[in-house]
Amino acid sequence: MRPIDERAIRASLRNASRKEAADMNLPAGFRDIDFSRLDYLGWSDPKSPRRAYVLVEVDDTLAGVLLQQAEQRVIARAQCSWCDDVTLRNDVQLFTARKNGPAGRKGDTVGTLVCANFECSANVRRLPPLAYPGFDREAARDQRILRLGEHVRAFVRALDA
Repeated sequence: MRPIDERAIRASLRNASRKEAADMNLPAGFRDIDFSRLDYLGWSDPKSPRRAYVLVEVDDTLAGVLLQQAEQRVIARAQCSWCDDVTLRNDVQLFTARKNGPAGRKGDTVGTLVCANFECSANVRRLPPLAYPGFDREAARDQRILRLGEHVRAFVRALDA
């Protein structure tokens, strides 16, 4: 991901009103983020815990999405829809996003199960366990990184459908 600044983030929010964009709080330690190790940037608003944001490059354009966290945690151990990691010990949370345009104004949303703390970029960069003799762990990791980007971009594109 390319480095971004606060103004670019606010301007990129596709499904947020001007007031919602203005009320957005940046993640803690924003200035220290290493964007080269991220496939997307996601965080929960420190002042409004059920509000979250995701930023990803879609067709060479920064696309930001305002998310709403479900009130209740997922009860069963769910798999993150973005990083597909089944070995994680962290929580997976249901997030919804208002669709763009007339559908969003009617209240239509799209939901997804995502790692609660948006640590998917770190998860996919860990070498997977050896599945069988001769298993190419590096190639598997590279595929997981590619799929993560595809999953996040597909979610953002679904908001336009």
